[in-house]
Amino acid sequence: MFVDSVKIYVKGGDGGNGMVAFRREKYVAAGGPAGGDGGRGGDVVFVVDEGLRTLVDFRYQRHFKATRGENGRTKSQHGAGADDMVVRVPPGTTVIDDDTQQVIADLVMHGQQAVIARGGRGGRGNTRFATPANSAPEIAENGEPGQERYVRLELKVLADVGLVGFPSVGKSTLLSVVSAARPKIAAYHFTTITPNLGVVDIDEERSFVMADLPGLIEGAHEGVGLGHQFLRHVERTRVIVHVVDMAGSEGRDPYTDYVQINEELKLYNRKLEDRPQIIAANKMDIPDAEENLAEFKEKVGDVPIFPISAATNQGIRELMYAVADKLDQIPFLPDVEEVAEEETTVMYRAEQEGPGFTVRRDNETYVVEGEKLEKLVKMTNLNSHDSIQRFARTMRNMGVDNALRKKGAKNGDIVVIGKFEFEFVE
Repeated sequence: MFVDSVKIYVKGGDGGNGMVAFRREKYVAAGGPAGGDGGRGGDVVFVVDEGLRTLVDFRYQRHFKATRGENGRTKSQHGAGADDMVVRVPPGTTVIDDDTQQVIADLVMHGQQAVIARGGRGGRGNTRFATPANSAPEIAENGEPGQERYVRLELKVLADVGLVGFPSVGKSTLLSVVSAARPKIAAYHFTTITPNLGVVDIDEERSFVMADLPGLIEGAHEGVGLGHQFLRHVERTRVIVHVVDMAGSEGRDPYTDYVQINEELKLYNRKLEDRPQIIAANKMDIPDAEENLAEFKEKVGDVPIFPISAATNQGIRELMYAVADKLDQIPFLPDVEEVAEEETTVMYRAEQEGPGFTVRRDNETYVVEGEKLEKLVKMTNLNSHDSIQRFARTMRNMGVDNALRKKGAKNGDIVVIGKFEFEFVE
């Protein structure tokens, strides 16, 4: 089964919880806090494995969750960090955030890796909260939640040469003649419903990978026919071999077909307009092909044209040598997607920033929303009185209390932050 697009869920491991502990050694008076920090959660890391060819494994496992870090320990010992979760993907895999449609990673080379979901940092133990005013704090943080997201994986076949053309022009037959590939061949449209790959050996030192892509038709870039599902695979190829039925065996005009396919490629991705292209004028063993070829050459102009017959092997050797010569002139640099860089530096701004949260009224309930505030709730140990008091002070300093009052919150009203619900107290 060939699978080239799939949606999955990934989640980095949560950080381990911090520890509340105190030294209780026989000869140590007023030992003080000794709770260690939690360990960092594992990342979800995608690694390219050249032994894989499709995304079929992701049809059966769609959820990937890394392990959480260990909790902090007594004697100020930190919990162990979790190992990363390694997920193997085939070369040519593009990872796209399903919510923002932003490209996270484009993985094309064997061994290349990218962090797709980062693990959360470990929560701080009570050792971190000791101050001269509070030398014995009973405060510890929960671990930071790991990053979670839905991502879409798209596989773009890494082939040196891509065969394009209308259905039934002889692409599969050509691939079967020049390589050991055995694609299904029949006398009806859309026999090929998945890309087929074959290795073409020219001589002892030269070989290349050729892909037979499902037939394109007019409107393919908008989703018409089968070809739209596989247009993405053309993007990776270094040379396009445009197979044209020069005999016009179905009553079609070869030049019109040639123009329409090139238009579909350009509308899908304008970069393909500049991709080196060789025309394989197929079915030259059929009457009227010679006459059509002469007329075709006058209209096309400067593009290399090789008369062939995949059925009788006519001109195949010359075509393959021309393709190999063209590949020798083009460096092997796979066309990769532009990946948005994550910010790793902190920017300090002089102007006043916004509050970082919003307050809205939902019937009789007040809902406070904000990424920083919701993370703070998750990292607060709600079973500890001291931790709750610290959380309340933090909210007051952030201006949440005043914002609730402006919205009309009164003593005893219900306030919701994330999954945490509490009463507003004046």
